[in-house]
Amino acid sequence: MLRLLRKSPVDAAELDDGLAELGLDGSQHLIVHASLRAFGHLEGGARAVVDGLTGRAATVAAPAFTYNTLLRHATSPVHAHFHRDLRVSRDIGRVPQELVERRDALRSFHPTLSFVALGTEARRVTEAQTLASPYQPIGALYDLNGFALLMGVDFGSNTTVHFGEHVAGMPLLTRYVPLGDGVAPTAFPNCSADFDRLEPHVRGRSVRVGNAELRLYRVRDLVDATVRLLTQDPEALLCTYPSCRCREVRQMVRQGGLRPRLEALTAR
Repeated sequence: MLRLLRKSPVDAAELDDGLAELGLDGSQHLIVHASLRAFGHLEGGARAVVDGLTGRAATVAAPAFTYNTLLRHATSPVHAHFHRDLRVSRDIGRVPQELVERRDALRSFHPTLSFVALGTEARRVTEAQTLASPYQPIGALYDLNGFALLMGVDFGSNTTVHFGEHVAGMPLLTRYVPLGDGVAPTAFPNCSADFDRLEPHVRGRSVRVGNAELRLYRVRDLVDATVRLLTQDPEALLCTYPSCRCREVRQMVRQGGLRPRLEALTAR
């Protein structure tokens, strides 16, 4: 059945009602992925989303990736250096950029795959990151029994799944980033184009706000479901696009299999 798109604007009160319906009461620790366009017209835009989330969560985190700093080879020319206020890549969204612009927010150090966080556990989340485990901030949220909130986006935006792949032991690619006065190697994952394959394996709560569907999942449920799925089928979340880096990861899986990294979790 077709759903008619709503044309009237969404205001802050309606957004807050939706977050409350999901069960957010100010005590939760969240990683958020949001599409403002999905709402239709949202009064206040990204600022309204961040204000609403900080009123309904103890910690709000988001990926704040800056892909223009990523280097494919150690000898690749450096075109951009990371700093705390470097703009978030456009395809990551306006909400993470709004978080970066909040002066009391903390941002992790990774030159390409940084995370930004605001709230009581912001330091714990951002300081968890390493070059070898760039998605470890999700591990901190796993330990905190945190949640992933998808606001009008699909599982292709669900960064928590990448951490689940890491725990399951998916091979990681090597890329390079400018760090200090030099260039350093960092782990880099396959793409997320086929992450929707995980959706039937995990349960969450959902509510509609304007034209956007808001979905809330426990980080532990997402990570554990990813590990189970990949243990059964290591190639389950790899896309089949011939030019994608998933092709290289698939070859690595077929040659060496998975090498689980359960040490990435402290809450088991």
